[in-house]
Amino acid sequence: MQKFSPHRFSVAPMMDWTDRHCRYFHRLLTRRARLYTEMVTTGAIIYGPRDRLLRFDPFEQPVAVQLGGSGPAHLAQCARICEDYGYAEINMNCGCPSDRVQNGAFGACLMREPKLVGDCIAAMKAAVKIPVTVKCRIGVDDQEPREALWAMAQSVVAAGADALVVHARKAWLQGLSPKENRDVPPLDYDLVYALKRDYPHVPIGINGGIHALDEAKTHLELLDGVMMGRAAYQNPGLLLEVDAALFGEPAPFDNMFDAIEAYEPYIASQLAAGERLHDMVRHILGCFAGQPGARQWRRHLSTEAPKRGAGIEVLREALAHLKREAARLAAE
Repeated sequence: MQKFSPHRFSVAPMMDWTDRHCRYFHRLLTRRARLYTEMVTTGAIIYGPRDRLLRFDPFEQPVAVQLGGSGPAHLAQCARICEDYGYAEINMNCGCPSDRVQNGAFGACLMREPKLVGDCIAAMKAAVKIPVTVKCRIGVDDQEPREALWAMAQSVVAAGADALVVHARKAWLQGLSPKENRDVPPLDYDLVYALKRDYPHVPIGINGGIHALDEAKTHLELLDGVMMGRAAYQNPGLLLEVDAALFGEPAPFDNMFDAIEAYEPYIASQLAAGERLHDMVRHILGCFAGQPGARQWRRHLSTEAPKRGAGIEVLREALAHLKREAARLAAE
C-alpha cells in the first residue's frame, strides 16, 4: 500500500460544526481523512466541563483536538489531558480571527508572536508523545505575509512541530468579521508552495477556498496535505469520494442512502442517552445537495427534528421521501 502523509486530507476544525456527532458521520463517509474537533480553549479544559468538551467515540479515529491558548504551561497541561483522552494529535490554533480569541490574545493574534508560539509548541512536545501541529494564517492586518509566515514556520519547526497547516489568507483583526475573514482576504497559494520549497522535510498542508477534490489533487502535487472546511461540511457527498480519489481505496458505502442508514444506530443510541435529534441531523442537511428532493429533505429535517421528542422516524420519513423521488425519476 502506498504510504501517505497522515494529513493528506483532513476536515478543518470549525466552531459549532465539527462536534462529535458531525465527526462520527464524517467518519462513516471516509475512513482515511483526519478529523478535527472544534477549537477548545485551555481555560475550558482546565476549569470547565472537560468530559463534555473532549469525549469522543473511538470510531472517529484518527481524530485531532485543536487547542486555543497562548500560555505554554496551560497548553502543556491540556495536551497531556487530551493525550489521555486518546486523541491522535494536538493542533494549536494560530488562525482564528474571532473577537473571542482576540480578547484572549490567542488564535490569529499569535501570528505577531512567533517566539511565544514556538515556546508553546516546545512545552507541548515535552509533555506528550503524540504529534503536535500548528494551524495558522499567512499574516494579520498590515504584516508582510512572507515575513510573518516564515517567522512562524521557523519558530515552530525549531520547537519540534510535526506539521504546519496554512490557511492561505491573511486575517484582518480590525475591520472584518470572522465570516468576512473566511472569504474577503485574497488567497495566496503560491506563498504556501514557496514555504514548502524552503522547508522540504516539514509536512505542510494548505487550507482556504478549496471546493473540489480535483483542486485538492492539484495542491497535493506540491504539498503534503489539504484541509477542507465548509465545502466538505456543506456537501458531505464530497467526503464519500475522498478515499477513492485521494487514497486509492474503495468508498465505505456505495451511496449516501447507505451511509445515512449506517448513521441511524448511532442516532438511536444518542437519543437513548438524552441527546436531541436536531443536534445529529443538522450535520446531514447537505447530503443530497443538487439532487431531486433535496429541498424537501432539508425542510423536513429542519422543521421536524428540533421539535421536542423528535425521534428517528423523522429521519426515516425524510429518507423515504428521497427514495421515492429517486425511484420515480428512474421509472420515467
